[in-house]
Amino acid sequence: MLREDLTSDWESPHVQRRLAEGAERELGALSELPHPLVAKACEVFGVDEREDLPAKRVKESRVYQLWRIRAGQWRGGVWRDPDTGVRWLLIAGLGKGDHEDHDDVYEIVGRAQGTGEAERWLPTDEDHRLLKAETASRLSTEWELRVQRRVGEALQTVQDGGEASFTIEHPLADRFAAHERTIAAVTMTVTPVREDGYHADEISVDVEPTSRWASSALLWQLQIRVLISISPPEQDWDYDGQTFSNIGEPGSWRQRSEILQRMIADGELGESVPGTHSHYAHRLHLAGKTIEGRGVRGLCGVFFVPGQDHEALPMCPRCNDEFAQLPG
Repeated sequence: MLREDLTSDWESPHVQRRLAEGAERELGALSELPHPLVAKACEVFGVDEREDLPAKRVKESRVYQLWRIRAGQWRGGVWRDPDTGVRWLLIAGLGKGDHEDHDDVYEIVGRAQGTGEAERWLPTDEDHRLLKAETASRLSTEWELRVQRRVGEALQTVQDGGEASFTIEHPLADRFAAHERTIAAVTMTVTPVREDGYHADEISVDVEPTSRWASSALLWQLQIRVLISISPPEQDWDYDGQTFSNIGEPGSWRQRSEILQRMIADGELGESVPGTHSHYAHRLHLAGKTIEGRGVRGLCGVFFVPGQDHEALPMCPRCNDEFAQLPG
């Protein structure tokens, strides 16, 4: 349906090209594709079935039940999977001649009944795989937004100095026993330092995992989300065990708190900022963590994720100094 029927009115030509190439996985959530009929389907049929808007039956569909949607000249049919409750946009096309034209989408649906063509519209195994991937991505994003919100609340409390703590639960916490739901406890501390020749607001973040999730990839994802919510450049953070530290100019955490509050209000997820220097790190540390996307500690003490092309970046001066002092 996406490839063959929605042939125009896309807000971006990029989407239509990717669909023509069969590269749906590169487009993100299919339910968020920028087409008026897709948007209308999501408006009428939401995540919670109890909140669906009223819709009429597609009377031309006799093999299975379809519900009508309309967006401008576009018409579509939504099917509810009786086994999972998931709603699928199965048919799409133009409404023509008050639905009496030979090329009207509902006339086409009517002619397809009993020919085997209508059954071909049902979701395939690949569709179900895409749905599973989209669902996982959506749950992950919603969880990271919750983490970002908790960080924002804590930072707002300690932006001028102080300590705040909170816990983060698994994104699917209700599937676990109560004692397994918490991934980690997070403690954030801001210490204003006002000394002769040195004025700064130092911040430390301690992430104390529970035993159930101590070595999980989810813990790593949590750490990264907490850090980039506070200060996006990953290489600005020093790392010691489960404690991360950073230094800002006086008032900088208040400024970041204001930015973070706007992002939270807009439902915008913060993004990491790539590093600006290449660092020396132990070869054994780099091997697996580059693949896994995990962080390592450079000789200078900085914490970073070894994902960039290090040869394209200038060498960190502090790492150079530390390396020069190592025994030959």
